[in-house]
Amino acid sequence: MGRHQPGAGQYCPISRALDVLGERWTLLIVRDMLVGATRFNDIARGLPGLSRTLLATRLRHLERAGIIERSDTGYGLTQSGRALEPLVFGMAEWGARWVFGEPEEHELDAELLVWWMHTRLDTSLLRSEGPSGERQVVHVRFADEPKRFWIVVDRGVPSVCTADPGYEVDLTIRSDVRSLYEVWLGRLPIATAMRRGVLAVDGPPGVSQRLGEVLRLSPVAGAVMNA
Repeated sequence: MGRHQPGAGQYCPISRALDVLGERWTLLIVRDMLVGATRFNDIARGLPGLSRTLLATRLRHLERAGIIERSDTGYGLTQSGRALEPLVFGMAEWGARWVFGEPEEHELDAELLVWWMHTRLDTSLLRSEGPSGERQVVHVRFADEPKRFWIVVDRGVPSVCTADPGYEVDLTIRSDVRSLYEVWLGRLPIATAMRRGVLAVDGPPGVSQRLGEVLRLSPVAGAVMNA
């Protein structure tokens, strides 16, 4: 564990924890690493409001504190960092119950939403329902966002494209940004969204009825549903 840096100046474990974790963005970096982000560019892309300079500063801080460690392939959580999982997702449960409501316009970022979604896709159903192959392509089209997005899963490795990759599309998801956010975060059930006409899918027979198996929701969706 890194050497303690004085903050609130109180000899208390909560105070010490806040010295390490209390700065803006720090817990969001930990959140993204808990759900699989390891490379600098991936962490940066998942936190578009955070400058790369400040991200580098925060990562050095977490490394000195013994919460993350750096390797040739990126960053990983230490035992200390992994022990933050119940704290981070406990905050999700508290937030879902007490402060989480209708989205604000400035919180709706279509590209960020697709970035979050891309690592949560399970394309095994697409492989079984559609043409077999090593590549699956999901096209995400927003009614209120001119930019289009493609999620390409090539040999199990997902990536996001904002230009047509030129591959045959296996599944198209159509929605507006707000509605798909609410679906992704568990505020709006998939079946309800489809019944209201704010979510539609085009793809192999049977996939629309089992979309939740392909589009696995946010890791915090359970907390939102149970709030």
